[in-house]
Amino acid sequence: MTNLKSAQALPLNTILAGDCIEVMQSLPEASVDLIFADPPYNLQLKGELHRPDNSRVDAVDDDWDRFASFETYDAFTRAWLAAARRLLKPNGAIWVIGSYHNIFRVGAALQDQGYWILNDVVWRKSNPMPNFRGKRFTNAHETMIWASKGEGARYTFNYEALKALNDGVQMRSDWVLPICNGNERLKDADGAKTHPTQKPISLLHRVLVGASNVGDVVLDPFFGTGTTGAVAKMLGRDWIGIERDADYRAAAEARIAKVRKFDKVGLETTKAKRAEPRVPFGQLVERGMLSPGETLISPTGKSAKVRADGTLVGLDVKGSIHQVGAHLEGAPSCNGWTYWHFKRDGKTVPIDVLRQQIRAEMAEHG
Repeated sequence: MTNLKSAQALPLNTILAGDCIEVMQSLPEASVDLIFADPPYNLQLKGELHRPDNSRVDAVDDDWDRFASFETYDAFTRAWLAAARRLLKPNGAIWVIGSYHNIFRVGAALQDQGYWILNDVVWRKSNPMPNFRGKRFTNAHETMIWASKGEGARYTFNYEALKALNDGVQMRSDWVLPICNGNERLKDADGAKTHPTQKPISLLHRVLVGASNVGDVVLDPFFGTGTTGAVAKMLGRDWIGIERDADYRAAAEARIAKVRKFDKVGLETTKAKRAEPRVPFGQLVERGMLSPGETLISPTGKSAKVRADGTLVGLDVKGSIHQVGAHLEGAPSCNGWTYWHFKRDGKTVPIDVLRQQIRAEMAEHG
């Protein structure tokens, strides 16, 4: 833990003690890549909640979730969002999670502050707490708002990694994940929950894989028991936590100390094709991976020969691997890397295998 006075430089991988607004105002401007915020929900509980058997529900009734009025809560929300926006880099983004009690007020405040909302994501809980009073629907979801620093601002979105995480299907904005329970739930010496709203690792894993990169700085201004820090450490991100409650800080520190960062291979994720380094087809010729005069063939039986300058020539066409492929198929365009194949040891191999070989070498050497 680091006190406010020593927080002049960016205190990476540290839990800062104190009020989140004051601490954020003490940190360097434009220094954070991603913020994940789980602010007080302002549940407005008017008394204890009991099950049908009259046993007491361990609900959120802590002082940190109590506000005198909606106006007081709104002022608090505007203040911490302003402090957070100052910390974000130009291409940074924020995720805020909440329930119906507060998320709509937070959403309006985000827009008023100049943030640009990218998505609202519904976390649908596969094992929600029942509604014991039976007077309303069971609250089976929470809402997360994902926003960039402003309209037109750049931001990180690892689309291909999320698609891979979702079994090759585009990730939707409704996420079915369980609430935090079992061995993941932190408990005190008496067996009670350490924190009433501890978020599950699976939720933060998806957020950080999708909206940040290895080496990014992730800030959580309402750190609690440190799920954000634990997942950030696993995934090779730097993190900063802010928490005013000493018991929560102690629990988070002990928890994160046990976490181990995944190895280099484990941290790799699927990248978008446009993010991969460009390899000209001519480089395959220069390096002798394909020879001038060698014949390439297509899945439909068309053929063309490689020329010394990295172009192809067919019976009535010459040009790039894409141009020649499109002409032979009578198509407006063609991805030559997947269209053309070559023969090796009696096998037909796509030329893209050679491109990926060069890319692997480039990644290995820097």
